[in-house]
Amino acid sequence: MDSQVIATHPEEHAEHEHSPYLRHHFANLEQQRETSTFGMWLFLLTEIMFFGGLFCAYLIYRNWYYPAFVAGSHQLSIALGATNTAVLICSSFTMAMAVYSSEMRWRKALVGWLLATIVLGGVFLGIKAVEYREKWEKRHVPGLNFSAAGFTHQDPNYPEDKPLAPDMAEKTQVYFSLYFAMTGMHALHMIIGVSILIILVIRAWGGAYTQGHMTTVENFGLYWHFVDIVWIFLFPLLYLISRHQ
Repeated sequence: MDSQVIATHPEEHAEHEHSPYLRHHFANLEQQRETSTFGMWLFLLTEIMFFGGLFCAYLIYRNWYYPAFVAGSHQLSIALGATNTAVLICSSFTMAMAVYSSEMRWRKALVGWLLATIVLGGVFLGIKAVEYREKWEKRHVPGLNFSAAGFTHQDPNYPEDKPLAPDMAEKTQVYFSLYFAMTGMHALHMIIGVSILIILVIRAWGGAYTQGHMTTVENFGLYWHFVDIVWIFLFPLLYLISRHQ
């Protein structure tokens, strides 16, 4: 019976017997690749729903407490936010090149592009740490170190920077709560991503992803691009809207 199966499907049997990457519950490497990619997209769908809830909460509260949210957004540094945006766009390029290097079976190039992605991810987290420190010094951390003093109308109808009413100034705490929740969860995803990248570099140095099996690098690339796209939405929502006022 076994000899008959081998004779009927010699290529499939050879793939089962000789590929060290094929798991026993998959028929072939192509099925394994498609299944793992589908699983990654399902995971990213849950991430979209998670961040989508945060975005909805932000938009609703911004509509309710518009003056407070405008005043809060003026406390953020556009320069730092724009720098981080550029850094993440560059990291998407280096990650794409890492996937390409894996497909071309260039081991050293793969390691180099992965290391470049790690460096850019570290730069992003470092700039974010600078921003968080600034918020602590300005007492903009809700619950722990927050002061409603100093917030003013960012509106041309108030040319003398009239202070916000005390109750509305307190609402800036809602803005910063959402700011730390959204950017904090994004930073956590970045930390997880950089940690996985370190593991990928170690394995890639041993030739793990340049011998015909690059699914892991491809799927991680999807994750990294998703995290970058989330920031592309966070930057204008938190930093840019209403800054012309």
